Amino acid sequence: MTMLKRLSRQISLTITVTLAIAGTAGCSTNAVTGKSQIVMPLAQQIKIGVENYQPSQQQQGGRYTVDPDLGVYVNQVGQKVAAHSPSNLPYEFVVLNSDVPNAWALPGGKIAINRGLLTLLEDEAQLAAVLGHEVIHAAAEHGANQMAKAQMLNVGVLAAGVAASRSEKALLVGAGAALGAQAFQAHYGRSQELEADRYGIDLMIKAGYEPRAAVELQEKFVALSKGQKSDFLSNLFASHPPSQERVEKNKARTANLPQGKRNRAAYQRAIGQIVRDQAAYKARAEAEKVASEGDLAQGLSLVNKAIQMQSEEPAFYITKGQILAQQKNHAEAKKAYTAAVRKNPDYFMGHLGKGLSEAETGDKSAAKISLQSSMQQLKTFVGAYYLGEIYLAENNRQQAIPMFQYAAQSQGDLGKAAQARLSNLQ
Repeated sequence: MTMLKRLSRQISLTITVTLAIAGTAGCSTNAVTGKSQIVMPLAQQIKIGVENYQPSQQQQGGRYTVDPDLGVYVNQVGQKVAAHSPSNLPYEFVVLNSDVPNAWALPGGKIAINRGLLTLLEDEAQLAAVLGHEVIHAAAEHGANQMAKAQMLNVGVLAAGVAASRSEKALLVGAGAALGAQAFQAHYGRSQELEADRYGIDLMIKAGYEPRAAVELQEKFVALSKGQKSDFLSNLFASHPPSQERVEKNKARTANLPQGKRNRAAYQRAIGQIVRDQAAYKARAEAEKVASEGDLAQGLSLVNKAIQMQSEEPAFYITKGQILAQQKNHAEAKKAYTAAVRKNPDYFMGHLGKGLSEAETGDKSAAKISLQSSMQQLKTFVGAYYLGEIYLAENNRQQAIPMFQYAAQSQGDLGKAAQARLSNLQ
């Protein structure tokens, strides 16, 4: 897999989730199945979801912002399904700006679906099948159960994501500095997936949706897992493994059920913008591919083409900034990152790239502000290191030391550089 293709799939940076459940995990009744299981307290599950919802979104492209109405629509559908959940959780649903076809649920009912998965679905009933499935994962405490068992075994638990390779990191920041991360993502077993399928269909029925959409969804995933797109869908399949068994059980479950609503027209209207922008996203993906192979000029041409097709997509400007930084054109890279921040100030990558470009062009004061903004949204090794350098230049050892301590956790050259700074400061 190419460096930038993997970057476009998922940027993963360090987010440690401290689970203060030692001595509190125990047996309780599952709200979905009525069975006894090892769980963490419900209040703790909700706390984990709330604390990690935003950082997890940051890791995976941030929220989709070009058409905010799409997020409103998806949340409305999700709330219709979640209204029938056996667990009274503070459910929330967002659309992430990622090409990767995936959806996930954090403990406590915080759920996300990627733009890339929405384009594979055909109607609102299939969307309800996806969201109902994730609602059950949260309500049945599947992810929380894994975390509780890991904590009882003294296994460190970290937020969702996948670590980027060192080669990706160099292109990401245009400075050869590691970002580094370790991560946890729920990988559901056979019984948990069958459980989420079965009870997710119940939620669809109660919400009035066509239950056979759940069968179609699994049939689609099984077919894709066998085809050329299987690698692109590997993250989805790793956490939600498809199988013919699931298809057959869903068929049996829905065989004699009454028909429900499809709302195809409403769904197609809702996803209209991302469908129209597919050519632009394809151009950006190709730009990342050719740039990762060394053709920066062609990469820049392709990403400019993507911007011409959809000028409101901040991710395109981030890719442009990355390529310009690789060309050592930091002044122009700063302009691209500034445009990304203007279009989506709530995503860390624009601020991070802007701060690094400002540092490269000697504007330390502006760089400090930008890097601080990026760190507020998501802590990164590279952001910490460059902030440490700025604080050190200001003779502010008190603030520089914790930044270098954090960056020193990184592997490779960045971690070594941070450790060297610490040895001189302590």
